[in-house]
Amino acid sequence: METEKNNLIEVGVAKQDITPDYPIRLSGYGSRRTESEGIIQRIWAKGLAIGSDADEPVVLVAVENCGLPDELTEEVADRVREKSGISRAHFVACFTHTHSAPCLTNAAPFIFSSDIPPAQQENIDRYTHQLADWMETVALQALARRQPGHLTWSIGKLGFAKNRRTEGGPVDSSLPCLQVADADGTLRAVWASYACHCTTLAGTDNHICGDWAGYAQEEIQKAHPGVTALITIGCGADANPASRMMPMPDGQAEVFDTRLAYAKAHGQALAQEVQRLLKGDVKPLSNTPTGTFERVNLPFDTLPTREEWEARVAEGGGVGYHAQKHLERLERGQPLQTELSYPIQAWTFGNELAIVFLASEVVVDYSLRLKSELDSARLWVGAYANAFPGYIPSERVLAEGGYEGGGAMLYFGPPTRFAPGVEQLVIDTVHRLLPAAYRQ
Repeated sequence: METEKNNLIEVGVAKQDITPDYPIRLSGYGSRRTESEGIIQRIWAKGLAIGSDADEPVVLVAVENCGLPDELTEEVADRVREKSGISRAHFVACFTHTHSAPCLTNAAPFIFSSDIPPAQQENIDRYTHQLADWMETVALQALARRQPGHLTWSIGKLGFAKNRRTEGGPVDSSLPCLQVADADGTLRAVWASYACHCTTLAGTDNHICGDWAGYAQEEIQKAHPGVTALITIGCGADANPASRMMPMPDGQAEVFDTRLAYAKAHGQALAQEVQRLLKGDVKPLSNTPTGTFERVNLPFDTLPTREEWEARVAEGGGVGYHAQKHLERLERGQPLQTELSYPIQAWTFGNELAIVFLASEVVVDYSLRLKSELDSARLWVGAYANAFPGYIPSERVLAEGGYEGGGAMLYFGPPTRFAPGVEQLVIDTVHRLLPAAYRQ
């Protein structure tokens, strides 16, 4: 990778093993009700700090977990601000959405459609507190390890994501990649993002693993000893690895071996594309990024009546459990949620690059629309950041319905699907956060 001799920017990198040393329930699949049975692959939190104190640096913490609850991210952001002065707009936490990582307190709290036994909940609470400490540590370590270096970026392409709602439906195949090198040009870190679910492994397995994102990081680091690789996820809420939709062999062990092989292969494919990008033309970044942050209230649709809740309770299963929890709120005199406070964030490197961070599980229509309305050559659209309140459907997906269009709310906790219009609220907020120079 070639870099310019000038345009030095202070950059720091850190990593922290976040693999629990005790059994714990894993998140992502509601059918998996027992605690973990071992470790296939260790999982990590990575930190990246960019900019000098005079510029107010930005900090990214990338975590291998299914989803970070809003309050956990805010707690860590507050801690980092108290100890470093970093504003909320300059701190972001992303998660890979691997379905083979520990449950966190209040992350998809209804996913199992039943109450979690107290002893198991204690382990979940314990790990959640540990993770907050680890995230704070890795953020502060990245800040402490800053030294002058070069930033470059490029956009590649990857092909293992497939629309899981519609055969031949839209996906975002882009692979934006940020490269960090020392002042002498030695590679220090790589950050890449791809819009696809981390669900190569199925719910029949109960081991901790980073899935394809974990293997992608391992492969990049194997090819470049001493380099730290970070993987985040784009707008892939309606995309699965293509291997998820392929026929599997008979027998649980054979299925597991096949799925694990696919996870490794997907990771290798991403790492190979990163390798190609490192050897090709990269665009230098000469500006320290500036962060912007805003919350927008996304309204929910008409709430069920008490009679409708009671009828749903009688259905049993996930529908009944979800309804029972909301009836209990009403009986305690607590109001039901009518809107969601949704965090949206952006970092801009002058007029050279804008990175958008959308919270939770965002469908592909958002990235495709933003790239059509803004300068796609200077735009990086990310999701699975800061909070995990559920699926964020586009107007198209909301009208179509189905799991991403509202059915998944049963497992995340909100009382009902979103009301029409949420897509425009999100898009308008992104436009406000970005400078006019990025508009077409």
